[in-house]
Amino acid sequence: MRAALEVIAERGYRGASLAAVAERVGLTQQGLLHHFPTKEALLVAVLRERDDWDALPSGRLRLDLLASLVEYNAMRPGIIQTFSALLGESVTEGHPARGYFTERYGEARASMAELLRAEYGDRLPGGLTPERAAPLVVAVLDGLQYQWLLDPESVDMPAAFRDFLTLLGEPPQGHAP
Repeated sequence: MRAALEVIAERGYRGASLAAVAERVGLTQQGLLHHFPTKEALLVAVLRERDDWDALPSGRLRLDLLASLVEYNAMRPGIIQTFSALLGESVTEGHPARGYFTERYGEARASMAELLRAEYGDRLPGGLTPERAAPLVVAVLDGLQYQWLLDPESVDMPAAFRDFLTLLGEPPQGHAP
């Protein structure tokens, strides 16, 4: 998985080949095809593996842990760059990761709404429901990653996310962890 991630990071998905991944791990292309019958299957496996690296036990996500994840991501630009490039490519019709990202974002919005409800209750300080605010939080996370990747000297991703949390406002008493 790591070898595939490295090759995709270096060449992009469209430029990556199964032969290059196989060579990197000391297999023949046929040997790699034994484990992953298509390049698309390998791509989705890489994306799911990346998600597993970041996974928290169900119901354990909190705003403070989300801020820690942003700090962690700032320490691994290669993985963030690969993920972001694949995300950008996936918006094109017929891209093999389109379904994966569509499903992932649905799950991300649902998890974020659950997190916001646990922190704030049925309304955030600005009046939005958790379901209305969830896509905004996800958009901030991804948007900060793109800005940071393009200009890491000017964008302090962890600090900017903490500033965003300040904009959300303090959770009411009884809803904070």
